Amino acid sequence: MSLNLRQAAVLCVALSLCALLIVPGNFPGLGGDARLTLAVFALATCAWIGTPIDDTYIALGAGLALTVTGVISSETLFGTLGDSTVWLLICAFVLAAAVARTGLAGRAAAFLVGGARSVRQLVHLTTAALVVTAFAVPATSGRAALALPVFLALAKVLADRKRLVVMLALLFPTVILLSAVATLIGAGAHLITVSVLWETTGDRIDFTQWLLLGLPLAVASSHLAAETVLLTTTRRADRRTPVRITADDIQQHSEQPVTGPWSPAESRCALLLATVVALWCSEPLHQVSPAVVALIGAVVAASPALGTVGLKDALKTVPWSLLLFMAATMAMGVALADSGAAGWLVSGLPADVAPWLFLTLVVAVSTAAHLVLQSRSARSSVLVPLVVAAAVGAGVNPVAAALASTAAAGFCHTLPASAKPVTLFAEIPGTPTYTPRDLLRLSAVLAPLTATLVLLFALTVWPLLGVPVLKP
Repeated sequence: MSLNLRQAAVLCVALSLCALLIVPGNFPGLGGDARLTLAVFALATCAWIGTPIDDTYIALGAGLALTVTGVISSETLFGTLGDSTVWLLICAFVLAAAVARTGLAGRAAAFLVGGARSVRQLVHLTTAALVVTAFAVPATSGRAALALPVFLALAKVLADRKRLVVMLALLFPTVILLSAVATLIGAGAHLITVSVLWETTGDRIDFTQWLLLGLPLAVASSHLAAETVLLTTTRRADRRTPVRITADDIQQHSEQPVTGPWSPAESRCALLLATVVALWCSEPLHQVSPAVVALIGAVVAASPALGTVGLKDALKTVPWSLLLFMAATMAMGVALADSGAAGWLVSGLPADVAPWLFLTLVVAVSTAAHLVLQSRSARSSVLVPLVVAAAVGAGVNPVAAALASTAAAGFCHTLPASAKPVTLFAEIPGTPTYTPRDLLRLSAVLAPLTATLVLLFALTVWPLLGVPVLKP
């Protein structure tokens, strides 16, 4: 289907849904605010799916429409920009800019990858290093940009072993996407999920709780994916041949030194980052909000005396478009919940469905959603309010359902355009990389594996960590 035909089909679907909602006799029991909310929601979702219009522009238009029609107040719309999760992400990007400026990433890469003596060791050490970056750099696109020079260095060293280079090109975005679930700041979708849960159920997931639930899943899924990538893209002979990558090989592609004594700036930045992460993880002890901790860290990171980056330069790295998108979709989530639209949408679902079956359906739909909605944040904006409302009706813990949906939605590897990291590593001039066929072959194996792993955690692991399957 051509782009124009697809846009026309999506527009017809959206207008048809709106026409049905306008007729008062249709859908008895659905209030006026709920009808308006569903109409705006349908138009926004169809626009995200079938038009090239910027996702943020669509979200802002939807939020504005809900405000003008009185479904939500202007305070609700603008108040989402002041949400603590938005401030947490802003400050995290400032900290990431400070880390990137010092060259600590190159030192970490030389330290970890330099110890590899076999292909399998190289794969799993690289995976471990990429998982760790989730604590230093928010958002998957930022981590992909930070990791690209390391990949290029490895590709140069392994230039005579093309299959290994293609394997690494697949490995980097795969692990970056799956390991994002390790931390609350790993993806904007996580912050949307936390906001929706707080607004609709009053359940608050803090940084420490997300870390406790997400990090084990991130480690397990990342290393499972690494092994899958290795086995699907290389031959036994490739894996048997040893590798040798030295710090000098990494140094050739890094502007800052990767070995030797640390500079004062590197030492200060490493200490600051370690302190911030430690304070985030120990929130139950000191009761200081993660956003406040991040703000303190950002102020120190950009200070003239102790910082390693100027505040203006750091703020340039903040994805303001993503923040506006998050704020607008948070407002849409509030409208869905408060107007009764979300409850009406899921009211027809059977109330006696088994919890394991309910979570299986949630994970399956969330895993496949990237084929329709390419934006990870948009997927959570659409799915999480509905999943939470359905979970409440089915007697399932909405926290478990929302986390399972968000974690499963992190799989987006099927097409080059499915996620920004996948696009970035698919188009590297002068370096062999993967083809759409490679992605399809990997997805055919990895999609059911990661979906099963998320379901396993939701049913067996998370209950042991304080998130039961059934609603308390």
